[in-house]
Amino acid sequence: MKAPIVIAFLFLSFISLQAQTYAPNWASLDQRQTPAWFQDAKFGIFIHWGVFSVPAWATTSNADGFGSGYSEWYWQRLFATNLKIHPEFLEFHRKNYGNASYQDFVQHFKAELYKPEDWAKTFEDAGAKYVVLTSKHHEGFTLWPSAQSWNWNAVDVGPHRDLAGDLSKAVKARNLRMGFYYSLYEWFNPVYKADVNKYVAERMLPQMKDLVTRYEPDVLWTDGEWDHPAKTWQSETFLAWLFNESAVKDRVVVNDRWGNDTKGAHGSFATSEYGHGGTDNKETTKGFVRPWEECRGMGESFGYNRNENLHMYQSGKQLVHQLIDIVARGGNLLLNIGPSADGQIPVIMQERLAEIGAWLKVNGEAIYGTRKWAKAPVYNKDSQVYFTQKGQNLYVIQRKWAEQLQVDNVAKPKSVRLLGYDGPVKFTYKNNVLQIIAPQLNPNTIPCDYAWTYVLEGVN
Repeated sequence: MKAPIVIAFLFLSFISLQAQTYAPNWASLDQRQTPAWFQDAKFGIFIHWGVFSVPAWATTSNADGFGSGYSEWYWQRLFATNLKIHPEFLEFHRKNYGNASYQDFVQHFKAELYKPEDWAKTFEDAGAKYVVLTSKHHEGFTLWPSAQSWNWNAVDVGPHRDLAGDLSKAVKARNLRMGFYYSLYEWFNPVYKADVNKYVAERMLPQMKDLVTRYEPDVLWTDGEWDHPAKTWQSETFLAWLFNESAVKDRVVVNDRWGNDTKGAHGSFATSEYGHGGTDNKETTKGFVRPWEECRGMGESFGYNRNENLHMYQSGKQLVHQLIDIVARGGNLLLNIGPSADGQIPVIMQERLAEIGAWLKVNGEAIYGTRKWAKAPVYNKDSQVYFTQKGQNLYVIQRKWAEQLQVDNVAKPKSVRLLGYDGPVKFTYKNNVLQIIAPQLNPNTIPCDYAWTYVLEGVN
């Protein structure tokens, strides 16, 4: 090879390497494209599990203000700065546990019925494509053997088991993507309260790097960022390491909670929580321009709350409809389950997941790998017809069965079919208006419950 050619080759190689390197600042980090698998996946399972799963209790009236329905906030509610705003938590604790400390609950967090392989199969059958486990919530207890959390992790005390590692193995064995939620801050960690910089350097960053190095997750979902800006958390420095040097640099996705100045602005995807459509202001018609994800529980709590009744849980129909609504506007649904302290997924949650899975088994073609339709009408809470697109196909999902369905502003399809139905579907087309005539079905031949999908082939 001649010298000029060698020099040119080395120069191009250098440029190539530079293109894959991200500097520790948002201007550079934001250039990284969100890996396509995330937008293709559409449906994931969130898991809130920890010492808070022992009392498994929160109010149901929102009488105590923000998060009063979140059982995972139990410890914080007992020692909040203004105790007067959390009387129901204090009354419940004193009546049932007396003077016991929150740390005493770890003796009863045994996970003796935990079968991660069964969990993974349940998630697969539900149609989920990724899983996000709380590796550490704000209580600071880790579900893996963290060296920085000595004697306050699931291997040293409680279950005496690597809960995170066992689930990671089981989930990946099912070819699902595995991820971890991680709380940046800890309510009562004395180092955090006294010296946040020391806490970040000696606990937080080593723990996150350990999680990534040990388990190689596809998702890192941070939270508890609101006390400080991203600079304090050293978020940019960590993400540069994650995207440049870690084993998962090419496939990992991260959310937008990296400081009190980052939500909705940075990260692989934006997050909304118990919202409706991916906007912080709870508007129902828009959604994020960037990839986004809505997270919520089946009830009002993320952690298992024994105080919730049936009417507080979303029905299978409601959850399917929310999935459709979110996906049609370009988002993902991260649906939470709250296992009990013994390691069981409550039966009502298993049932809801099974209902979603049954629907996706028929209609998954209209969900996975799709994108929102550019010509879709503005959706609102009363919308009954939603659209997704993939390749040359347009998917028309109706949440209420209709004998005839009109689709405006669409090219004439090569054919129309109903997912889950083998017979022909009649239609007429005139002046860019498609009229679909529903096939005659009965309860024995209808392909699924809750919502039905027509595929318009060859319209894009």
